[in-house]
Amino acid sequence: MNMYVSNLSFHTSEEDLKDLFSKYGSVDSAKIIMDRETNRPRGFAFVEMPSEEDGNAALNGLNGKEIQGRALSVSVARQREERSGGRNSFSRNRFF
Repeated sequence: MNMYVSNLSFHTSEEDLKDLFSKYGSVDSAKIIMDRETNRPRGFAFVEMPSEEDGNAALNGLNGKEIQGRALSVSVARQREERSGGRNSFSRNRFF
C-alpha cells in the first residue's frame, strides 16, 4: 500500500518516517519529497508498505497524530496523473 503523508515538519527524516510506520508493520520505503531548486523538504512524503492490512492500520493509527509539533495527514496515495504543459510542452514548429 502506498500512502501520502503530508503536514510533515521540515525536520522529519526518512528514517523517522520508517521508524514511525514500522510500528504497524514492514515498511518498503519512505521518500520525503524535496524542492528541486532549494533542495529543502516540501513537507510531504510517500510511504510504501507491502501489506494492505498493515498500511490500513498505519493510516488509521497515524492520521491526525501529532509528530514534531504537527498533526500528520495520512491517506492512500493516488496514481500519478499524466501531466501536460510545462516548459517543454510546445513543439518547436508551432510558431514557424
